[in-house]
Amino acid sequence: MRTPAGKECSYFYGNYFRGRSQEECRLLGDNNPPILWKRELCNTCPVPGIQLANTCPYMVLKPKLVRKLPFGKQEVRVQTYCRKTERSGFDPHIGCGECHKLPPEFEEGFSDSDSV
Repeated sequence: MRTPAGKECSYFYGNYFRGRSQEECRLLGDNNPPILWKRELCNTCPVPGIQLANTCPYMVLKPKLVRKLPFGKQEVRVQTYCRKTERSGFDPHIGCGECHKLPPEFEEGFSDSDSV
């Protein structure tokens, strides 16, 4: 569903049926303890970009709210965990590197016959 920031995110839910205006982020709401969601958090949230770059079913995103300055705005940051390899702390846009191998063309580099 489209977030208030205009990006597609599978964790965002909006119920606008018959004049309702219920909106929530299920990634933040399902966290333990739940994180209070505000519309402004969608503006800087990295999750829609991560979902465009990586659709690994084993990757788990753990959200947290941070402030760059003591009285600054809150931003969403995510920590990653792979259920298949049980690794954490990798770049979510790329993945853990084990679940989805790169094609051989990218791993070996270019051969001499490919040069022009």
